[in-house]
Amino acid sequence: MTTETIWRRTIAIAAVAAAAVVLSGCSILDQVTDEISDAVDPGAGTTQDIFTLVVGDCEVGNQDGGEVSSTKTIDCAEPHDAEVYTASYLEDGDFPGDSVIEEQATNDCYAGFSSFMGVEYEDSVYDFSWYYPTEGSWSEGDREILCLVYDPAGNEITGSLADSGL
Repeated sequence: MTTETIWRRTIAIAAVAAAAVVLSGCSILDQVTDEISDAVDPGAGTTQDIFTLVVGDCEVGNQDGGEVSSTKTIDCAEPHDAEVYTASYLEDGDFPGDSVIEEQATNDCYAGFSSFMGVEYEDSVYDFSWYYPTEGSWSEGDREILCLVYDPAGNEITGSLADSGL
């Protein structure tokens, strides 16, 4: 496929998406945006808003760190990079700052690791990371920390890691 063809398709998809929003209202904006993203990046998985992830979702694609608002999810039976294994919530109040949130994320993800994996963290070949509220998402009511298990060697995982003992 040529670059010109890709651009034509991208522009056509964007035009259709804009028309759909105008005709159907803004409530479908997230769905249209996800469909455009999936059309531009046709790799495995479906683009999903970070705020809609739940325990048991599996993610494809590497996150380079930093603030993210969407990711690609896939059935855990397919090769994937990470699995959401537990969620915890921060108390309401003023934004506590990244370091306080990261400390709680570390503690909460560590605490939930062995009950999910069936093995202590120190004895596992896997590691964990997390998604947590930013100052911007905090002002919109985001208080959730999502813990993800992944292979630090960069190998894809096939199937859920629940009770894997690995």
